[in-house]
Amino acid sequence: MQRPPPPEDYSLKETSPHLGGGGVTGDRLTSTHDLVEQMQYLYVRVVKAKDLPAKDVTGSLDPYVEVKLGNYKGTTRHFEKKTNPEWNQVFAFSKDRIQASNLEVTVKDKDVVKDDFVGRAMFDISEVPKRVPPDSPLAPQWYRLEDRKGNKIKGELMLAVWMGTQADEAFPEAWHSDAAAVGSEGVANIRAKVYLSPKLWYVRVNVIEAQDLQPSNKDRFPEAFVKVILGNQALRTRISQSRTINPLWNEDLMFVAAEPFEEHLVLSVEDRIGPNKDEVLGKCVIPLQNVERRLNTKVVNTRWYNLEKHVVVDGEKKKETKFASRIHLRICLDGGYHVLDESTHYSSDLRPTAKPLWKSSIGVLELGILSAQGLMPMKTKDGRGTTDAYCVAKYGQKWVRTRTIIDSFTPKWNEQYTWEVFDPCTVITIGVFDNCHLHGGGDKAGGAKDSRIGKVRIRLSTLETDRVYTHSYPLLVLHSSGVKKMGEVQLAVRFTRSSLLNMMYIYTQPLLPKMHYLHPLSVTQLDSLRHQATQIVSMRLSRAEPPLRKEVVEYMLDVDSHMWSMRRSKANFFRIMGVLGGLIAVGRWFDQICNWKNPLTTILIHILFLILVLYPELILPTVFLYLFLIGVWYYRWRPRHPPHMDTRLSHADNAHPDELDEEFDTFPTSRPADIVRMRYDRLRSVAGRIQTVVGDLATQGERLQSLLSWRDPRATALFVTFCLIAAIVLYVTPFRIVALITGFYVLRHPRFRRKLPLVPLNFFRRLPARTDSML
Repeated sequence: MQRPPPPEDYSLKETSPHLGGGGVTGDRLTSTHDLVEQMQYLYVRVVKAKDLPAKDVTGSLDPYVEVKLGNYKGTTRHFEKKTNPEWNQVFAFSKDRIQASNLEVTVKDKDVVKDDFVGRAMFDISEVPKRVPPDSPLAPQWYRLEDRKGNKIKGELMLAVWMGTQADEAFPEAWHSDAAAVGSEGVANIRAKVYLSPKLWYVRVNVIEAQDLQPSNKDRFPEAFVKVILGNQALRTRISQSRTINPLWNEDLMFVAAEPFEEHLVLSVEDRIGPNKDEVLGKCVIPLQNVERRLNTKVVNTRWYNLEKHVVVDGEKKKETKFASRIHLRICLDGGYHVLDESTHYSSDLRPTAKPLWKSSIGVLELGILSAQGLMPMKTKDGRGTTDAYCVAKYGQKWVRTRTIIDSFTPKWNEQYTWEVFDPCTVITIGVFDNCHLHGGGDKAGGAKDSRIGKVRIRLSTLETDRVYTHSYPLLVLHSSGVKKMGEVQLAVRFTRSSLLNMMYIYTQPLLPKMHYLHPLSVTQLDSLRHQATQIVSMRLSRAEPPLRKEVVEYMLDVDSHMWSMRRSKANFFRIMGVLGGLIAVGRWFDQICNWKNPLTTILIHILFLILVLYPELILPTVFLYLFLIGVWYYRWRPRHPPHMDTRLSHADNAHPDELDEEFDTFPTSRPADIVRMRYDRLRSVAGRIQTVVGDLATQGERLQSLLSWRDPRATALFVTFCLIAAIVLYVTPFRIVALITGFYVLRHPRFRRKLPLVPLNFFRRLPARTDSML
């Protein structure tokens, strides 16, 4: 009988890599490559050549250089008809993959049929000098070219050859031996790069009024509204209630714009003539470069803009200036907000847009991306599975992408990156992807997309300062068939603070900038603006060279996290139950005390209660002392590892297949009608239970309001009379006596208890609520 496969291990593992092989250099707040393992590389810098001999019949030469080490071969670009070319290109060969004893640098002549040999320079690998950063760069030298027999010939080549590590300044821009199997068009796609998110602004357009509108039909007053377009964002005001040629709106419209500003603000006043039929009464185009920037709640000056008909923004412009319609606007770039492009639950940056409002940094975050283990094959090449993996890390405005390791299920990157930290209550996100654009034809041939391998989130506030965390994180991806472990990524993380007082002060400040509280945006606005912000960021980064693909940016920013999911709904429900579990446990414990399940404990509670009533000044000190002791007691079990993706918390390990299929369905749905009907009925069932719970909560609140609303005159009269009697009794009776009687009554023995509900509870349940008025 075949054994079932072992369960997937989704746990976090602590590792012990050999970090900092190159030693620690520089300031403690500076990246020093001490969070990665040292990797040795053979570097070859090809600078230029001179006096190269001509090879073609015409006496010209199209030179390029080929650098060959064993089975690995890299080439420079070629120049046409030039005997003194200058390349200044660097080649890097991993020492772990060196299988040759000699390095061959050959100058060749580019030809249509077969490239001609011009000359070469040979180097013995064992004699190549070593360079340890931060040593001064190795100066290049002129080498006389040799023919195939080793004889000196005409022409010289300027080179520098040395052994170094990934800390070398030549490393990021070097051609790597990993690119040997990649076409020349795909080489740029495997290099490590640093990207910056565009600076995002909220654009506030306050549409106040218009004057002297000229509708084509003079016999009716216009039903005017204003449509505002910024790029692919379009919003409109309501139809003005004042049906005149001088309509009034006074509405705020919000947009997202990115610096440098590429689109203009286009406003058009339109008249609703009929259903789906509008007439443009005038347009105006406003460049964002001319808009005032606001840093606080200061009122921005208004301005009148002329409205023109038949305005063409790009191309020919034909204006009609027979009338003088105007529109009154207040426009500003609101720099006091933080433009949300991530979910607020795991934001990596909370600073306002305007740089003058930034606080000083409180520390440095250092991330060492070491390696990955057990990656799954993501595509098929030459009849076998393969993976070309790279990592992307995002924190604040800075995105980093490691180089792509070609055809490896156990890639080793060993790259280190640094970020300034302005708030410890932020999250860094690290994603692993498979590169599908190595041969330059991904976008043209079917629109291939880089595949998701998995991601990790680490909240900085959960890290101890100055401690190096080295862990292997599971890479989990949820498919329509269920959760799947795609491998593990090994990271080294260190959060170093610059000032303890500054960091503690941050905990007393609002999470978001002040403008979010002084002039808050609605939830609907924030959702719409966040969607626009993510689209702008993904579009700008996809235009970088090499591009950071749209699918990568959207995965890192969790663009689809707002979509409905039965799995997420259940997970959130059980999260709530977990939070309430402690209160429920306390309630059960108190119920056992009241019912004398453990007489000794109940007697001790009686004694404690008696002491607190006789000495009420001890109540608050006792509560806080108890909380202090609990905190000290739990210190022994404090978490020692950073958080990671939890399949059990996410309910991803036991999700029903149909629920997963629903989660991965398109929007709008693409499933057959019977499946949609079944899911709709299920959704109605779940929503019905939620509706019942919300209705019950509303009912209890309305009953509280009914105590004094005289909705039930007899109940309110009873309650008001009770309040009068209670006030008199409490006035003449010492508080300690009242507390003792109440406490001993609550803690009375079960033989003095009745099975029926208490009188106050009976009275409360009889109070009216507004459910009677519900249809």
